[in-house]
This record gives sequence, C-alpha cells and structure tokens, in this order.
Amino acid sequence: MGGTLLDPEQAGPDDVVLCWEGREVVAVRLPHLSASLDGILADLERRHGKPLAELDRKTKQRVVRNLETRGAFSLRHGVETVAAALGVSRFTIYNYLNRESSAARTAEPGEPL
Repeated sequence: MGGTLLDPEQAGPDDVVLCWEGREVVAVRLPHLSASLDGILADLERRHGKPLAELDRKTKQRVVRNLETRGAFSLRHGVETVAAALGVSRFTIYNYLNRESSAARTAEPGEPL
C-alpha cells in the first residue's frame, strides 16, 4: 500500500494508530489516493513486463476491470490517469466500463463474465 510507519506520538489526524494489548505501538501514514493509483499502475506495468499502452485490447479491458474493483475511478481524474497510462481516450475507458456493466446485467446467474 505504500504506507509509512511512524512513532504513535508523530501521528497526524489522518494517520492510523495501531494498538496492541491496549498500548499504542505504531502509526501508519497512508499515501494520498492519487499517489496510490500511480503506484498501482506502475505495479501493473511490472507485472505485464511492458508499458500498459502496449497491451492488447482484451488485456487493457481486464486492467480496467481490475482498477474499477480497486476504486480507481472514484478518484478525481482517475479515468484520465488510467486512460493516459493505457494510451487510450477517456471515451474508451468509459466504453470498457459500460461494456462490463452491460455484460453483468445480461449474464445468467452463476454464468462467468
């Protein structure tokens, strides 16, 4: 997730303080969500072994599905960021997302998408 561990006394209002047996032991500072999206995209490139823009259409669609499940498109400029990384337009991202929701609505119960 890219969090930073801190002494509990250094914790800010947005940090998560973890307790063990009633005692604060560590604070975790999580990165801003936009930085997390950049990290997720970089990780996907490493996993695929090439820039995301070089992936075939089907693989790009799977990437978009995966990112949607992870909440990437609820971020401000999430669609634009992902579109730039995949080398496609925002319109294409919306088409991928709409295609998936249409398939989910027409699939029979228990039928794989």
